Amino acid sequence: MTSPPIRHPVRILGIDPGLRRTGWGVIEVDGNRLVFVGCGSVEPPDSLPLASRLLAIHEGLAAVLGDFKPAEAAVEQTFVNKDGVATLKLGQARGVAMLAPAMFGLSVAEYAPNQVKKTVVGAGHADKNQILVMLKILLPKAEPKSADAADALAVAITHAHHRNSTALRLRVVGV
Repeated sequence: MTSPPIRHPVRILGIDPGLRRTGWGVIEVDGNRLVFVGCGSVEPPDSLPLASRLLAIHEGLAAVLGDFKPAEAAVEQTFVNKDGVATLKLGQARGVAMLAPAMFGLSVAEYAPNQVKKTVVGAGHADKNQILVMLKILLPKAEPKSADAADALAVAITHAHHRNSTALRLRVVGV
């Protein structure tokens, strides 16, 4: 006779990258139970040159990683728009958002914006208000002060729901 496996809560960092505001949200998942841990945003001054803003994002996320010690991280993928320069700059912020947890030895999952919305709200084209309503239901203690922090919590929730299939996919391809 074998005993059931002992579950341990897993702490997840969700990141919504941006040059003006990079949102972050930390949750714990224990089975199907989600618990709010913290959220906020890193906001480098607009007056800084690009390299300094990227450094500020990295330092802010490194502080979050040091303070909250997540076991896994997830980042929202970049939405490509018609402005190529803006998309490229956002991609640089996203690169920093992926680098920071990787430097702490964490695996970093990626989720498309529509997948995040579909996971949290049930519709891939949900708006910000619908995400906030569902966050209040899924994480009643969460009170994000910005849309970026709310989006980061939604990314963390998405990873909580898809983390087992993501881990399986990585094992299959040998990563």
